[in-house]
Amino acid sequence: MAPHLPPLLLVGCGQMGGALFSAWEQNGLAPSVVIDRHREAVPGAHSLVRSIDDIPKRFSPDAVILAVKPQNAAATITELATKRPDLLANGPVIISVMAGCTTRSLAGAFADTPAGSSPAIVRAMPNTPSAVGRGMTGLFAGTNVSAEQKALCDTLLGAVGATVWMDEEDQINILTAISGSGPAYVFLLAELLEQAAVGQGLSRDVARLLARKTVTGAGELLDRMPEDAAQLRRNVTSPGGTTAEAISILNAPDNWPASVPEAVAAAIRRARELAA
Repeated sequence: MAPHLPPLLLVGCGQMGGALFSAWEQNGLAPSVVIDRHREAVPGAHSLVRSIDDIPKRFSPDAVILAVKPQNAAATITELATKRPDLLANGPVIISVMAGCTTRSLAGAFADTPAGSSPAIVRAMPNTPSAVGRGMTGLFAGTNVSAEQKALCDTLLGAVGATVWMDEEDQINILTAISGSGPAYVFLLAELLEQAAVGQGLSRDVARLLARKTVTGAGELLDRMPEDAAQLRRNVTSPGGTTAEAISILNAPDNWPASVPEAVAAAIRRARELAA
């Protein structure tokens, strides 16, 4: 496949970094460099190194993706800008997929380095379905990000699903509570449906199959159909039927109508605390 994605420097190749890199490699990634201490190899003509010191000379990435643990962000930036300032010389866009790291804090970390540079920084928040190409990524552009760099970010994160740009950085915290944490809410629903089926006498294997296929099938229907979620729910809910009986329990004022907004609000509060 002829490369149609430019060379990248990926710092950290764990679960999320690995999912992103796999998608990029499958979409024709030019020879790139991955820094990771735990991986044994990377596919294609790419280079796997253990530290910033090992990055090949004269390598010039169009984007630097920071996918390390948030608590290691400042140290990683300092090491990168101090040991290999040449990697930043051509103005690559810095894409952070680190939860809780604001563009301001990242810019401050770069400003504290000898290079003192003010790079173009984009904050990205992909979710775990990115691992199967069905992700949802929210993006926020800091200062100095060009239209071309935003387009590159769309291309890179679009390789693992859908993308949406936030107008204000605080909206990333809302997105985190909805699409970032959202898969866990769906998994919890599948878990509870399975437990309920077992409680009613089905075997664990049958209960799991029913719960998983129901959740994934409903999700696919929601993705493909033009109707909104409320209409799709009404389509399944015949008046006086079994679904209506169940929905009346879930929709009681103290159940889902109260708990879902409370859960989302709690997640947003925590996201803001982590970003403070």
